[in-house]
Amino acid sequence: MNNQEILIIHKAVDSLQATTQIKGNWEENGVPALDGILSLTFADEVLNYNIEIKGELRNQALPKIYQYNEEFKPFMLVASRISPAIKKLLQAHNVAYLEANGNFYLKEANKMFWIDTHEPLKIENHIRNRAFTKTGVKVLFEFLQNPSLINQSYRQIAEQTGTSIGNVANIIQGLKQEHYMLSMNKNTLKLTNIESLIKKWADEFSKNLKKTLLVGTFRFLKEADLLVWKDLKLDTTKTVWGGEPAGDLLTNYLHPAEFTLYTEENRNDLIKNYKLIPDEKGNVKVYQKFWKGDNSTQKTALPLVVYADLMAISDRRCIETAQKIYDEYLQPKL
Repeated sequence: MNNQEILIIHKAVDSLQATTQIKGNWEENGVPALDGILSLTFADEVLNYNIEIKGELRNQALPKIYQYNEEFKPFMLVASRISPAIKKLLQAHNVAYLEANGNFYLKEANKMFWIDTHEPLKIENHIRNRAFTKTGVKVLFEFLQNPSLINQSYRQIAEQTGTSIGNVANIIQGLKQEHYMLSMNKNTLKLTNIESLIKKWADEFSKNLKKTLLVGTFRFLKEADLLVWKDLKLDTTKTVWGGEPAGDLLTNYLHPAEFTLYTEENRNDLIKNYKLIPDEKGNVKVYQKFWKGDNSTQKTALPLVVYADLMAISDRRCIETAQKIYDEYLQPKL
């Protein structure tokens, strides 16, 4: 646990008591996989919950939360902030949760609490790690695709990733600080905690980089084109599917409602080649293709990108599809 998580649990317990008169007491010792035990006193009744503490909860964490909820009953999630969409998913899986502001959900056989009236609290974050800035996300992507790159010279890494030598040094130092990179000896580095690192990358990509890549929002010229989107002849050296359509192509498990493209083509070419019409309310979002050296004939973005796209969508089917992509395309390479 870090200081941020300790601050969150204390804020949450204080807020809950101020709101409901329910007293909470947290002890760090408990199930080794989790963050301790929270004892809640309702009048003269005391209930103990195995808890996991998070900052602002992201979709990437949900599969693990659902697993904890099944394995470590009774379980409760404590978080700095939970979005309305994720709250609905947690409630659908009957996951008890407590936010730092005192918002609270608990449904059991003989009791029900549901408080959702408080504005999120601002809990100061620690100084941002340079490994997960917009530039860091790009460089880390290249490391995850090609782990041997981390043992090239800083100059070679900078040239391949299109950044400065100073940025490379800061990013590597940041990865070491977060225990995602180890020095095996004087000349050899190695990525570690890869599963956690992939989830961290997906989260930071969606928060920090993806929004800066947006080319525009479009719709198909003819609504009927939505039904035959797989027949669209992409120039796959420049333009590929991401998000829901890529998830469908990779797993055959998802019927896309929203469409994502990554491209190196300009807006005029997109309009001409793929019959796209600019429309702020359209269901086709186009982003700059940020990775290099992929001249594949595949119609989809790289699996890591598709995984991140889908995990950022608060939809059960999208998250399940992301997990399938992780299991089939990412896990075997760890």
